[in-house]
Amino acid sequence: MSLPGFTNNDFDIFQIEGLPNRMAAIQEHLQPKFKTIGIELTDYLAGKLGNEMYLHIAKHARRTVNPPKDTWLAIADNKRGYKKHPHFQVGLFDDRLFIWLAFIYELPDKKKIAQEFLDQVDIFDQLNDDFIISFDHMKKDAISVNDLTSKNIQRFRDVKKAELLIGKYLFKEEAVQLSGDDLVKLIKESYDQLLPLYQLGKGAIS
Repeated sequence: MSLPGFTNNDFDIFQIEGLPNRMAAIQEHLQPKFKTIGIELTDYLAGKLGNEMYLHIAKHARRTVNPPKDTWLAIADNKRGYKKHPHFQVGLFDDRLFIWLAFIYELPDKKKIAQEFLDQVDIFDQLNDDFIISFDHMKKDAISVNDLTSKNIQRFRDVKKAELLIGKYLFKEEAVQLSGDDLVKLIKESYDQLLPLYQLGKGAIS
């Protein structure tokens, strides 16, 4: 069975006004795709890492007024949640798809992970030039991995709200051209490059 890809209509969901209507469209159109793609990716990562991984799909349950500007699936080694753990993401903004290895501010051992990255900063040199770095999962701003500095990682370590996300953007025009199978192949290849960073981060807190 072929995997689902994303269409222009999927990205257009973020133009829908109002929280109830946008959430209804996310639940009807995006979350089933996230589940199918996510199961494939979760099994893949579990096989690569040699331990069980769990799929989480963003529910946006805390929102009461403003509709979400993005939505995603997350994969972590914890069954109960993902935000307090290093995790992988795939999701959509209105104009792009994102593929992340995410270390976000809820991590209780963020300082230890950041220090490990500072001590072995050359590990980022192993990533291809098309990888990017974000410091806030709620914003689209990102820099090339080639522009990452030790100061960026120090800020991730020292500033409570600072985050570190490493991955790729696929802009809508490119994403909608890919079949689901081709998209998942690209995501898996991206995750393959990110696995050493994931394992380094996990090793810092295990």
